[in-house]
Amino acid sequence: MDAFAVSITSGITIKCLQIKHAFRIAFFFGAFQAFMPVIGWLAGIGLKQYVEAFDHWIAFGLLVFIGAKMIYEAIWIKEIEKKCDPLNLVVLLGLAVATSIDALAVGITFAFLKVSIITPAIIIGCITFVISFAGVNIGNKAGDKFGSTMEVIGGFILIGIGIKILLQHLY
Repeated sequence: MDAFAVSITSGITIKCLQIKHAFRIAFFFGAFQAFMPVIGWLAGIGLKQYVEAFDHWIAFGLLVFIGAKMIYEAIWIKEIEKKCDPLNLVVLLGLAVATSIDALAVGITFAFLKVSIITPAIIIGCITFVISFAGVNIGNKAGDKFGSTMEVIGGFILIGIGIKILLQHLY
């Protein structure tokens, strides 16, 4: 949802949008969203033996924190004035890393839950690519009417997943 919202914002700031612009942004966001869970998963595997007894609480805490952060930022944090060029390599790398930090935590969670990371990473990367590509185009055509709404919905979904994981391990 973060990548989608930033893609919409990027689409708004690009005056003469071309397909290659949307592809470039979508590629960076998709690649980072696929790569970060793998890094988190590798880190989580190394920590697994130390936290196995309370890993469900960690997964719950991470997902609720990330979800609440998404909701808070969508409602309370006003967007920084959009004067930067999202096609600039340095800006694009910064946006890709910023929108994929949460995916690192998801990778850690997957390791604690003993979930293989390859298939989820590929799916996450592909879906992020598609929604980012669409987001750039939507932003360029329709503006930013729905960006924060999507972040709020995504935040509630993450919190719901966290609650489900906790309940499965407690009962």
